[in-house]
Amino acid sequence: MTDPAFGPLAGLKVLDIATIIAAPFAASLLADFGADVTKLEIPGRGDGLRNFPPFRDNKPLWWKVTNRGKRYGTLDLRQPEGLAVIKQIIAQNDVLVENFRPGTLAKWGLDRETLWQINPKLVILRVSAFGQTGPTSKQGGFARIFEAMGGLTHITGTKDGDPVHPGYPIADAIGGLFGAFSICAALLGIARNGTQGEEIDLALTEATFRLLENLAIEYDQLGQVRERDGNNNQYTAPANVFRTGDGRYVTVTGSTDSMSAANMRAIGRADLIDDPRFKTNRDRMRYREELDGVFRAYMESHTLDQVLADFTRENGAIGPIYSVEQIFADAQMQDREAITLVADEDFGTVRMQNVVPRLTRNPGKIRWAAKSLGADNDAIFRDLGLTPAQIAGLRANGIV
Repeated sequence: MTDPAFGPLAGLKVLDIATIIAAPFAASLLADFGADVTKLEIPGRGDGLRNFPPFRDNKPLWWKVTNRGKRYGTLDLRQPEGLAVIKQIIAQNDVLVENFRPGTLAKWGLDRETLWQINPKLVILRVSAFGQTGPTSKQGGFARIFEAMGGLTHITGTKDGDPVHPGYPIADAIGGLFGAFSICAALLGIARNGTQGEEIDLALTEATFRLLENLAIEYDQLGQVRERDGNNNQYTAPANVFRTGDGRYVTVTGSTDSMSAANMRAIGRADLIDDPRFKTNRDRMRYREELDGVFRAYMESHTLDQVLADFTRENGAIGPIYSVEQIFADAQMQDREAITLVADEDFGTVRMQNVVPRLTRNPGKIRWAAKSLGADNDAIFRDLGLTPAQIAGLRANGIV
């Protein structure tokens, strides 16, 4: 049984046969807003994310977040009996989410034309490292590959140091966001135009590159190759990470002239507002090192609380650099319930990030944390019309 309908995607049925992070995350975003998402995994093995740390009592915690809000079944669609069953399931769903290497589903008998014969209005999200076409399309990949080949890693790190990956596989999250957005775009197009189904070719390397915005046009028009520059901002100043006198860290930015002036007042240097070196953003970028030195000296002689109070008074642009512990303790996060309790089969409840963004009239919610392998098998296949004896037979043969 699914929860009562809620959210703008109530009634949308999604079949998730993907693994690890990017594609399953896209499906979970849809579940957050009310879609009925069924996740099918290989019997006995399951999604590889189940084996990613951290663990509590040998239960995977990361898994519980990335795949929240779905129903969980098992099916070996590589076997003829499993293939027959998944065709029945596809006929009842609006969206299919997969991330096998290009050509894999076709090899198993589920090419695009067959999928659309089964369900003419099916939206197919295909998530891969490099896309469904091209010389490297058959190669697999993970977030670090997408970040490296999509340009992100090259511009991350200190000027004279090695390239640095983010502390989280951000390229997978980027892909998940593009995936959920593209599904909604395809569904809207079908609803408005009465067209047949849609196939979405989402290359995660391209998604990472797309998010870097001005990297390509800068190279195209100026011949400039963006390089690493530590915590310096590439388009405004002052913008850096500074250490306070009590050993804490803050980040400062000042993208507009008015914000830069507020920052200067906050550190007691209103005299710099009309200084010709710092009057416009172009000027401030030219004399960035001098301006950073002024801000650094102020930060090093004040505690974090003093710094934040001064910037708050002047409406300056500053943020303390939080650990997750500090995020949990932050009054704004608490007031907004940005971290929420979610029902969990192993621990009763767990806390995780709430639904983003918030809708006023028809908001999303989190049904439950991701469950164990095959937790909803009986309900999934019963809803398909299979009898208990048929389900038992599939189980006995290792199909579910």
